Amino acid sequence: MTTFGFQRGERLKSRKEIERLFAGGSQSVAQYPLRLVWRPVEERRSEFPVQMTVTVPKKRFKHAVSRNRIKRLLREAYRLHKPRLYASLPPDGEQLAWMIMFVGKDIPEFKETDKAMRKLVDKFLRQLPPPTTNG
Repeated sequence: MTTFGFQRGERLKSRKEIERLFAGGSQSVAQYPLRLVWRPVEERRSEFPVQMTVTVPKKRFKHAVSRNRIKRLLREAYRLHKPRLYASLPPDGEQLAWMIMFVGKDIPEFKETDKAMRKLVDKFLRQLPPPTTNG
């Protein structure tokens, strides 16, 4: 059975890992109004293949209510597309740290967010190197 939950171990909370995302060596994919920055984590922190966090700029959205609304929409869209992502990742591969940034100018509808997340996951999966077979 596919689980659509968003559990504690899937959340990226480590300040060190978040800083590493911007220190260099990270890759990114964009699908307006979203941008994904990702890299393999140095120390595996949970059994999940991806740890994810979202961010919305305070500069564009002054009110916390607006930022929180957008973050809820992004987490929900990710949660719905996560089973397809996990099925495409190698089971014994590296754990990845993801930061999804909202780069749009207006508060989106869920339909727009969901479509952008689907395309973002597709672009990410195309960018991944194919799994190597030994033997």
